Formats: sequence, structure tokens, C-alpha cells
Amino acid sequence: MEEYRLIVDLVIALGAAFLGGITAHRLGQPVLIGYVLAGILIGPNTPGLVADHANVEILANLGVAFLMFTIGVELSFSELMRVRRVALITGGLQIPLTIAIGTIAGMAIGWSWQAAVLLGGGFAISSTIVALKLSVSRGEADSPQARTALGIGIVQDLSLVPMIAILPVLSGNTGNLALSLLRSVGTAAIALGIVIVLGTRLVPPLLYVVARTGSRELFLLTIVLIALGTALASEAAGLSLALGAFLAGLVVSESEFDSHVLAEIIPLRDLFATLFFVAVGMLLQPEFIVRNAGVVIALLVTLVMGKLLITGGALLAAGANHRTSTLAAALLAQMGEFSFVLAGVGMADGIIRSDQYGIFLGVAVGSILVSPALLRFSPALVAISDRLPGVRWQEHAQVGDASAPPDTPGHVVLCGYGRVGAVLGDVLDQHGFPYTVVEINPMTVRELRDRNVPAFYGDAGSDALLIRAGIERARVLVVAVTDLVAARAAIRRARVLNPGITIVTRATSRHEVDVHREAGADEIIQPEYEAGLQFVQHVLRRIGMSPDETGGIVSSRRATLYKESESLPYVSRLNDS
Repeated sequence: MEEYRLIVDLVIALGAAFLGGITAHRLGQPVLIGYVLAGILIGPNTPGLVADHANVEILANLGVAFLMFTIGVELSFSELMRVRRVALITGGLQIPLTIAIGTIAGMAIGWSWQAAVLLGGGFAISSTIVALKLSVSRGEADSPQARTALGIGIVQDLSLVPMIAILPVLSGNTGNLALSLLRSVGTAAIALGIVIVLGTRLVPPLLYVVARTGSRELFLLTIVLIALGTALASEAAGLSLALGAFLAGLVVSESEFDSHVLAEIIPLRDLFATLFFVAVGMLLQPEFIVRNAGVVIALLVTLVMGKLLITGGALLAAGANHRTSTLAAALLAQMGEFSFVLAGVGMADGIIRSDQYGIFLGVAVGSILVSPALLRFSPALVAISDRLPGVRWQEHAQVGDASAPPDTPGHVVLCGYGRVGAVLGDVLDQHGFPYTVVEINPMTVRELRDRNVPAFYGDAGSDALLIRAGIERARVLVVAVTDLVAARAAIRRARVLNPGITIVTRATSRHEVDVHREAGADEIIQPEYEAGLQFVQHVLRRIGMSPDETGGIVSSRRATLYKESESLPYVSRLNDS
């Protein structure tokens, strides 16, 4: 069986991930916690069935590459540029401050200053993969906090290059430090330029040529080659595998084949990305962590609390609103996969000992396990940040006085002007119904104001914004934002400010339907379920059923599911029409 060892390890890892994930789901926990615990069980540090960590890690790296590639495809250069200012300012503040916190904590537990600085460097880097997986699981992949967290994560990943270049000074080998640092940064800049310039010129034509062949296999082969080839080239240039794959995805996003690329690559992404969390769990030594539980917990609390405060404060300083700042900080309040890389290089150079490396891993894995629970407390964290000195003043300043709600009462307040909100806005425009918009994207706000639409920048859950949008005199509030926390806050505050208002909102999952209903929404639209009913209607008509019969079936399905909403919270509360 030795010749099939890689396949054996793959089966063991996937089987453990399945059992861990389904157990976590049954217990009401995020599945990634189950994946990490599964890795602990099949790792070399626990008795029982053991998988080879090196093989699992190779497969996990495929997951990292595919995950970052798909994120790049879903984004675009223009969307990334929208958060560049906030990401650069936040990263420029967060990284050195977090290194300082980690250094102080390391020296407080008796580590040498060199080892403490290395710990601070690990503290500074978050896990982009964990942040993105958590956002996707909450249905918030397109939310402002997810986009902001991604931008900051890229800045943090890039910081790994100078960090590794500076390690010789910590180990005492300072002969060519300046030259090494200059070489690393220069190589990184050249590599980024080559990927962006050549990629945008070569990849779209290549995909067009392959697409013309009509071969699905050739198209998938080309996608995988672009993703992994660029990732390996990035790694060889001194950058990271994940960053290279992300850049490849950005290049593909500029072509007309981005949607088809996503459809082909997502199954591979979901399969191999699971193994990343299994590989993380395999690194942990439970017995060692138990013996050093006090130190690990102290460092874990310092990491999570310090990163929440530093990242959130830096985002506020960069001009983000308090809700986006808080939620993005919660997404990034852990150590990342590149922290493992930094620790490994530090141990190889003699900066940290094996026992310090074990504590390093314990804190990193612990922070990943804590992340889902931290997000569950995000409403409380947002409420706390709203009370901080200066936050309300900042949001009033961001709202400005450039727009005013309609003078006549009975208008519509539209929170969120994405794909759904824009369709409704166009219809209201065409029929002359007055409305105001609350939107988190400043470019969208500017475009709406140029069209003389009263629009306000900021969080939909802010009292100041809702009042400025005229919520107290409005007839209908439409909540079309995908951020569950912001949507719930907007519904609750609107109900307080205007008890008689009709509130229509969207839900992206079964769970959100009940959340919106409890918050006070009158009508809840579950897009996937409504799409299913439309399919039912069209198919039944095509196979010969009359429009009256078809309409009756659709209405019956709605009515039946609405009655069962207490036990099956999947219904869409719509007036039959």
C-alpha cells in the first residue's frame, strides 16, 4: 500500500473531515471547527489512525491556491482598488502595532526579545482563508467587511516578504541584511508587475482560443494550469503561493469567461480547501498544550483582544464606519497560515526553540477555533463600538449634508443599492416614486447623488443615517443588504423610529428568515425559494398545465410553507399575486 500512500492519506483526511464536520454541524457549530478537530485526531500527536502530515499539507496547499484563485475571479481590479486606501492605511497601522503587542507579550512570559519579535510578527498576520470561509458560511461574501478584510489580508500577506528578509538580524546574521531586504522587496515588486501586465494581456486571449474548441476538459485544464502555475511562480519569486493564485484569479476576472471559470473550479476549491483546516489540526500537540495551557490562553487573549482593538481602531482612522470596522476586525482576529511559515523559518534559524514553536502553534490554532464564536458575538461588539467616543461624530461627518430626503412624506427608504436594490431603484425612478438610499459603497453614493437621488453613505443600522434618510416620514423600508447584522439593526431601529412603517427585507438563508421576522420585518423574501417557485411555474406550463392550475400550485406551496414557518423557517412571506 505504500505506493498508494498519498491516496490513503487523502481518504483518511477526507473521512475525518466528514465526520468532524457533520458532528460540528449537529452541535450547531461551524464546520471548520470540526475539520480542525478531525486533524488533531488523525495527527501524529494522538493515538489511533494517523495520516502523513506532509501529504495532507501538499493537498491542503492545493485548497489554499484554488480558494484564493476563486476569490480573485469573483473580484476585479476596480473593486480591489475601491478598498486600497482603507487597506493600506489600516495595514500600515495594524501591522507594526500588533507586532509591538506580540513582542511585549512574548517578553512578559520570559522569551528573548528576538523570539518575542518573531511572535509579534506571527500575531500581525491574519488568516485570509479563515476570514473568507467564515464570510461565505454567513452569506456575507460580498459584504463590506468581507471585502475590507480581504484587502487588509493581502497587505498582511505582502508584509511576510520583508519580515522573512529581516529574520537574519534576529538570528545574529546581519552581514547582508540591507541587501537581502532590498532584493526581497525588489523581487516582489517585479513579480507583481509581471503577473499583472502579462496576465491581463495573455490570459483573456488564451481562454478565448481554448473556449472556441468547445472542449470542457481543455478549458478546465487551462484554468488549473493558470491558477497553479501563477501560484508556483509567485512562490519562487519570494512571494506566497496564495498571493500568486489570487493574482491569477484577478487576471481571469477581467475576461468574459469569469462566470464559467467559477463554475468549473468551485468543486475543486471546496474539496481541497477543507484539507487546509485538517492540516492545521494535525500540527497541534494536545498534551503539550495542556501542560502549557496558562501561557497559551494568556497569549490567545492578548492576540484576539489586541487585534480587535488595533484593527478596528485602524479602520476607523482610515474612514470606515464603526460596523464595518468592528466586523472586519472580528474576521481578522486570528493568526494566519503564513504565521506558520514565519515560525518555521524562525525555528530553522534558531530564533525560537521547539517548545516555543509548540506554544506558537497552540495560540495560532486556538485563535482559528475561537474565530467563529467571536463572530457570533458580533452584534454585541458592534453595539459596544457604537458607544465609543468620536464614533457617532465620525458617522455624522461621513453622512454630510449633500443630500436631503423628499419633502413629501410617504417615500421609500432603500438600504443597499446592489443588484437587488438597483432594480427596485430603477422601477421607482421610472414611475416617479420618491425614495432615498442608504449605501456603504461611497462610489455608488456619489453616482446616485450625481443623478439627484438622495443618497447617504454609511451603515444601514445607524440611527443618524436612517433619520437623515427620512425614516420617520417614510411609508416603506426596503432592506436589501446582505450583511445580516446590519440588516437586523436597520429593521429594529426603523421599527422604533417609525412604528407604522412597512418593512420589506431579503433573506439569504433559512436561518435569516426567522432572524428578520423576530427583528420586526413585515415581508421577507427568500430569493432561492422564490426562484424555485418560478422554475415550478415555467416547467408546469411547458408540460401542458393551465396558468390557473399552475398559479394555484404556487400559491398553495407558499401558503403551506408559511403555515409551517414556526418549524420550518424557510418560507418567503409574500402576498400572493
